Amino acid sequence: MRDVNNKLVMKDFLEQLPKLAKDTHIENKKFFKKLKKHPPKNLDYIMQDLHEEQFENTDCLTCANCCKTTSPIFTDKDIARIAKHFKMKEHQFVSTYLRVDEDNFHVLKSSPCTFLAEDNYCMIYDVRPKACREYPHTDRRKFQTILDITLKNTEVCPAVYHIVEKMKTTIKVR
Repeated sequence: MRDVNNKLVMKDFLEQLPKLAKDTHIENKKFFKKLKKHPPKNLDYIMQDLHEEQFENTDCLTCANCCKTTSPIFTDKDIARIAKHFKMKEHQFVSTYLRVDEDNFHVLKSSPCTFLAEDNYCMIYDVRPKACREYPHTDRRKFQTILDITLKNTEVCPAVYHIVEKMKTTIKVR
């Protein structure tokens, strides 16, 4: 029963997330601009703590919105590893599953992710792209260098939205 309730709560929150992200966008952008200019020396440690705290209470399998709405960037190493997993030639994997985007990166041809199962499990979890392994990047070192990505991810990932809200009350910027 708890799983059903969690899925309903997540479904409701995901429906509200675009509006919540839009409503806080300007405030978040101003906060990130100040943070970029004057990051606290311990920003990475603060972010590690916020990330860990949030993900103690976050079950990505009830959401999978990242897999349903966006594509990771596939590096050459990702392509080689996943193609090998499927016993395919790299060019076959690329032509079957990927396209080149406007920034000249390999991304999925379609969304939701081809490798996302109905139960929100990843069918290639053990060989998934680096971008998927590191998502949502809120515990990354030199966090101040990825503020633009983090701002964008508030629209996609409920955990990122909550982390950013907590950042604004935790981190004092000038």
